[in-house]
Amino acid sequence: MPEELLRKTFEIQGWDFENAGERSAEVTTILKDLDVDPNIILRVGVVAFEAEMNVVMYAGRATLTLVVTDDEIVVEVADEGPGIADIELAMQPGYSTASDEMREMGFGYGLGLPNIKKNSDVFSLQSEVGRGTRLHSIIRLISYG
Repeated sequence: MPEELLRKTFEIQGWDFENAGERSAEVTTILKDLDVDPNIILRVGVVAFEAEMNVVMYAGRATLTLVVTDDEIVVEVADEGPGIADIELAMQPGYSTASDEMREMGFGYGLGLPNIKKNSDVFSLQSEVGRGTRLHSIIRLISYG
């Protein structure tokens, strides 16, 4: 059983574009302080940032939980948002439901969820329309194979 070294939960506020990205920056700072490999930090940073931006763009609020064990890093985001009606469609690169205003700010290219999956060793996404979405990403610190 992996030993849990750190667990920290962050609150993310929806529609708060002014502070968007601050939680994922805190995550990367924590990992740097723990002397995690820079390539792993980059992958976790992408996961945390993309997930945080999805919350800011679409959900009312969420929690991002970072768990560091001796062999993996887990990022879990649970939001109170509209949910995702078609996860398979949402996972397609380029698919986006972003508003014109979001696009004008440089967001909404439909790459967030695909980037999260690409940077995760284990990825799962559950969503219920009208209730919210739960994203679970694991990045391994140890290579198996």
